[in-house]
Amino acid sequence: MDIFIYYGLGLLGLIIVLWAQFNVTGNYKKYREYKVKSNLSGQEVARKILDANGLKDIHIVETKGELTDHYDPTRKVIRLSSAIFHEESISSVGVAAHECGHAIQDKEGYTFMRIRSALVPFVNLVSYLGYFGLIISLLGGITGYLKISILILGVTILFQLVTLPVEFDASKRAKEQLISLGLIDNNEHEQVSKVLFAAAMTYVAGLISNLLQLLRLVLILNDRD
Repeated sequence: MDIFIYYGLGLLGLIIVLWAQFNVTGNYKKYREYKVKSNLSGQEVARKILDANGLKDIHIVETKGELTDHYDPTRKVIRLSSAIFHEESISSVGVAAHECGHAIQDKEGYTFMRIRSALVPFVNLVSYLGYFGLIISLLGGITGYLKISILILGVTILFQLVTLPVEFDASKRAKEQLISLGLIDNNEHEQVSKVLFAAAMTYVAGLISNLLQLLRLVLILNDRD
């Protein structure tokens, strides 16, 4: 029976992640077909939001890939994927505004963003040492492997917990900016919200999946002990 629980938890975590990814991709593609009435591209919307918040020094650049959009707090740059950068769609406007939300968080010193930034070197170090330790632990048996895996997963979950409020707050700021600056109307607000909510759910799904994986590893370790 235990083996079914172990595999069941792993499978459930995978299903949750796949559902979230399917949901965000579906909403993104759906609302790419809806053109905003302002006829503004993602890049133009981002520029207007940044300028309105005294962030004229932040550059907006085009980057390769799909949904590879992000804000780089170190270089003070917003990178938008080609579709988001050029298109005048609900998806483009929503995603671009979300990244501006992160830039505004950075300017205001948003607490959870500062914590997340501080955690990045620690998370990278643990991951680097952890994966190196996994190789060594394989020689020492399954128990050592499980303990190191639990450590890595625990640190990852901590990082995800801090990331959640950062992402939800950025989306909240994005919608506020779009409305206050008159970049979308009431009907478009609802559509943008759907795009941003679907994107946020990928972070929630990732956290839930890792919590299930952590539970699975702990149960296996207890059985071994």
